[in-house]
Amino acid sequence: MRRKNDTRQMEIKRLLRLHETRKNAIRARLREFARVPPQDYFYELVYCLLTPQSSAERAEMVVAALREQHFAELGGDPEPILRMPAHYIRFHRTKARHLVRAREEFSEISAELKNGSPAPDLREWLTRHVMGLGYKEATHFLRNIGRNGGLAILDRHILRNLKRFGVIRTVPPALSRKRYLKLEQSFQKFAGRIGIPLDELDLLFWSMETGEIRK
Repeated sequence: MRRKNDTRQMEIKRLLRLHETRKNAIRARLREFARVPPQDYFYELVYCLLTPQSSAERAEMVVAALREQHFAELGGDPEPILRMPAHYIRFHRTKARHLVRAREEFSEISAELKNGSPAPDLREWLTRHVMGLGYKEATHFLRNIGRNGGLAILDRHILRNLKRFGVIRTVPPALSRKRYLKLEQSFQKFAGRIGIPLDELDLLFWSMETGEIRK
């Protein structure tokens, strides 16, 4: 047990050193999120509706294609774009319906984002009112517009690292609301204990997994 604890402490020291080398880039990225203008919020929501079980690169390509077709202003059926081989999105039929619904209801969503609610309350509202958004996706959306307020995006990259650093014992195959909130609290405590803000630690873990500091 002592050897295991010593190994973990060495891992944490390496993590802290890595944060020191990447913190400026990470903080710059977080500032970019905070500067996203409200007129881009819709496409940030689209991105977060597309990414589950599809790559970030493909989601970005689809968002670019939808922008070119002025989907936010003109509407239409996004499914043909989602199922194009060049940027195929899994579950494209279901996700296309989610995008149409989000567009139809975005004035209500936008109004909720402006009402000054704290991040946890905003996330609860989003998960209840936006079809296709779970806790992970809602937190991702809030982070990408600079509004997540220390909430955690518990995707597989983050969960693997939480296991690696002994925060959790196993990576759960699925997350209920109760389980998500419990793991998020554990992540928050770990970030506080090692002295790295959770938003920065989130992006640090992502960069360790993917080699990039991306959204």
